[in-house]
Amino acid sequence: MTLIDGKAVSAQIKQEIAAEVEQIVAAGGKRPHLAAILVGHDGGSETYVANKVKACEACGFKSSLIRYEADVTEAELLAKVEELNQDADVDGFIVQLPLPKHISEQKVIEAIDYRKDVDGFHPINVGRLAIGLPCYVSATPNGIMELLRRYNIETSGKKCVVLGRSNIVGKPMATLMMQKTNPGDATVTVCHSHSKDLKKECREADIIIAAIGRPDFVTGDMVKEGAVVIDVGTTRVPDATKKSGFRLNGDVKFSEVAPKCSFITPVPGGVGPMTIVSLMKNTLLAGKKAIYQ
Repeated sequence: MTLIDGKAVSAQIKQEIAAEVEQIVAAGGKRPHLAAILVGHDGGSETYVANKVKACEACGFKSSLIRYEADVTEAELLAKVEELNQDADVDGFIVQLPLPKHISEQKVIEAIDYRKDVDGFHPINVGRLAIGLPCYVSATPNGIMELLRRYNIETSGKKCVVLGRSNIVGKPMATLMMQKTNPGDATVTVCHSHSKDLKKECREADIIIAAIGRPDFVTGDMVKEGAVVIDVGTTRVPDATKKSGFRLNGDVKFSEVAPKCSFITPVPGGVGPMTIVSLMKNTLLAGKKAIYQ
């Protein structure tokens, strides 16, 4: 069993990005600039955004953090999005989700200029992904593809089960695994809460990508010997032994599943670090105008 070390891979990618940024700047080019909008004080969002700011520093990017209280109006937020769309110095920006209930997330996503949508959530980027055109790919699926690539995990012709059908992970993940690329070329089944014979589907899978948001959902009896298991789950569960009072728990019951796997990602330290570094890669592409002129 090989443990897939997302932390080590992400550190390596940050170094690669930083070296490229220094080359760009030395040649008289512009330092990539990522902006982030954070609304309210959601604990998870605060952590994510702090990590993104740190990652920007490691990559040699310029970063801006724009904060609003939870009672910000939708109109005010949309006005700021438009301002960032027009700001020539900002190469890419994100609006950290979730947003407060009174703001339409979809409306905000669609208001972002797709050429600066480094989260890859805009319908134009999603549509381009679906038909295999260059685009910003959403960060978590992009990070998983990078792990599969760097660990030389064979995906062509393999049966891949994606657990979960969210717009952020499940759907784009299935699309990427189907594409005529390496990694890719897999036979993909998407399972969700209404799927029948879910255990049977998983037991037949060479690769399981669990993004269902339910701690310890994938148990040992659902996985065949030699399977590759990618755990996207990050649920906070109470843990009195931790200073924070909680620990991050994946969708996979690691102690049962790991002994059967050829490769598996841990939680934390697997997919998580790759999500942030994928956002950095998209920002570098935006800075270079590599996808959209």
